[in-house]
Amino acid sequence: MASVATLAPISLTDRAVVEVKNIIMEKNVPDNYGLRIGVQGGGCSGMSYLLGFDQAKEQDETYDLDGLKLIMDKKHAMYVLGMEVDFQDGLNARGFVFNNPQAKSTCGCGSSFSA
Repeated sequence: MASVATLAPISLTDRAVVEVKNIIMEKNVPDNYGLRIGVQGGGCSGMSYLLGFDQAKEQDETYDLDGLKLIMDKKHAMYVLGMEVDFQDGLNARGFVFNNPQAKSTCGCGSSFSA
């Protein structure tokens, strides 16, 4: 069973929280799912961010973040500690933006980094 932790290692801006809640409503995401944030190998810089809806697994920590259930594999915390997820909806860009202080370098796509 996934454990519930108190303080999330990342934060979401108000715009990101609103957008995630809108997606949950529009896509009818089941109540037992949460927002999974993590990392995976690949991308132009070696690692890329993972963002989607999923059920918590045994190796996960779950957090309550402004009424959202946030799910993260315990092993991913060291790569995203202090990260802020924002949502931009402008003329030049629309989508989630990852501001990660743990990233040693990033690439132009904005979703790939090295640690």
